[in-house]
Amino acid sequence: MARAGPPIGITMGDAAGIGPEIIAKLFAQGLPYHGVVYGDAGVLQSTLRRLGLDAMLRIQELDSPAGGTAAPGVVPVINRWLPLPADLPPGRLNAQAGRGAYEYLCQAIDDAGRGLLRAIVTAPLNKEAMQAGGADYPGHTEILAERTGTEHYAMMLANPELRVILATIHTALANVSALITPDTELNTIRLAHKACLQAGVAAPRVAVAGLNPHAGENGRFGLEEVQVIGPAIEQARREGIDASGPWPGDTVFMRARRGEFDIVVAQYHDQGLIPVKYLGVDHGVNVTVGLPFVRTSVDHGTAFDIAGQGIADPSSLRAAYDLALAMTPGRD
Repeated sequence: MARAGPPIGITMGDAAGIGPEIIAKLFAQGLPYHGVVYGDAGVLQSTLRRLGLDAMLRIQELDSPAGGTAAPGVVPVINRWLPLPADLPPGRLNAQAGRGAYEYLCQAIDDAGRGLLRAIVTAPLNKEAMQAGGADYPGHTEILAERTGTEHYAMMLANPELRVILATIHTALANVSALITPDTELNTIRLAHKACLQAGVAAPRVAVAGLNPHAGENGRFGLEEVQVIGPAIEQARREGIDASGPWPGDTVFMRARRGEFDIVVAQYHDQGLIPVKYLGVDHGVNVTVGLPFVRTSVDHGTAFDIAGQGIADPSSLRAAYDLALAMTPGRD
C-alpha cells in the first residue's frame, strides 16, 4: 500500500446501512494507496467480526489523517463525534446513525479543505435518518457545496460506458423549467468539460440534452431549448468548449454510449440517472464536480433490506475509490 501523500478519506455513511460492510470488504481486497475511514470504530469492528475479517484486518483509531499506518491489514478510523450504540441494529432507520453520517462527512470535508486528504469517497447515507438526526439536507451534494462555499457545482454519474452531468439535481419536476437559466446551463457545460479533463479526456465532446420531447422541436413542445439551452451551447462554443445540441433526450445517451460524445448534460435528475443506472450500479460512480477537491461516491443507497447479511457488493465503492485515485494524479 503506497503512502507518499495525504490519504483518501472514505466516509462510512449511515452505519445502519451497508456502508460499514462494503468498506470492510474494500480494505480486505487491498488498496494500492492508503485510505482513512471517517466513521464509527465500534460499528466497523463488529462488522469485521460478523464478516470473519477480524483476523486479517485491525482497527486503528486516529485523531488526524496524518497519523495513520499505511500497511496491509490496518483500517485507520477517525471519529470526532459521539460513538454509536454498541447494539445499533442494521437495516433499521436510526436518527443517531443518520446524524453520524452527516458528522463523518463534515469532518472529511474540513480535513480535505485543509489539504489533509487527497480526495473524499463516500458510502451511502439515508436522507430520512439524517433528517431525523437534525441535519436537513437532500443529500451529500448539497452538504458538500454548502460547507465548502461552492457556488457552481454539479453531480456527475459515470460508469465504464457513460458519463452524465446534471443541470438540476434534487428538485421537484415541476420546478425544473424555472431552474434552467442561462447561467445554470452554461456553468453545467463548463463543469462537464472540466470533469472530462480531470478524468483524462484530452478534448472533451459535450452533448447537451433538451428538456422537452424531441428537444422542443423548434419551439413546438417548449421554448427552453430555443431561449436558454441553445444560446448557452453557443456561448460555450465561443469559449472553446466542444459542446453540441440540444439533442433529444431519448437518443443522446445511446449516442454517447456508442462513443459519439464523452459526456451528456442532462436537464433533470431522472433524465440523466435512469440511463446510467439502467446499465447497472455495480460499477457506477457519483462525482461532485466543482468542489475544491475530488469527491466520488457509490451509485447506490444504504440498502437497508440487505444490511447486516454479509451479501453487499463493494464493486461501486471500489470503482469510486479507483476513480478518485485516477482524478488526482501526481498527488502521491
